[in-house]
Amino acid sequence: MRPAAKPSEYYVNQRVGIFIDVQNLYHSAKNLYHGRVNYSELIKYLVRGRQLIRSLAYVVKSETAEGEASFFEALEKAGLELRMKDLQIYAGGMKKADWDVGMAVDAIRMASFLDVVILVTGDGDFLPLVDYLKWGQGRFVEVAAFHRSASGKIQEAADRFINIEDIPRAIMRK
Repeated sequence: MRPAAKPSEYYVNQRVGIFIDVQNLYHSAKNLYHGRVNYSELIKYLVRGRQLIRSLAYVVKSETAEGEASFFEALEKAGLELRMKDLQIYAGGMKKADWDVGMAVDAIRMASFLDVVILVTGDGDFLPLVDYLKWGQGRFVEVAAFHRSASGKIQEAADRFINIEDIPRAIMRK
């Protein structure tokens, strides 16, 4: 794992795709900082003057969540394309809100026209995706997450790990 790069280490001709696990970021920001993520600042920092091809945010829509529509609207204003699915509620009351497979499939599908894949998640379940993108597709993989809540293995596997805690103005405290 390499530390976060200085702007001079980035290449302006790199084609970048950003894939954001919104649930992972939302809960980490809330639990660690009692705050929320400033997605505009996050994206600006991650792109760093390179060519942004696509930026996707994976969200789960629930029937009862107040403020959800305005949150989704804010994500779109930050330049994110939303990939949305409904919260699944099972017979016993168990709830499931998981975009892991969808996010992985999109990253693999788009890898052929990207030089850099940026996964914004600390979820260790994405480790096989990181390995595949690096070794199977020859892509440079950056992972951005909160260091304190991110899987150590995904931090190590990434070509570059970016600690969101170190990004100026990326966390808005309530």
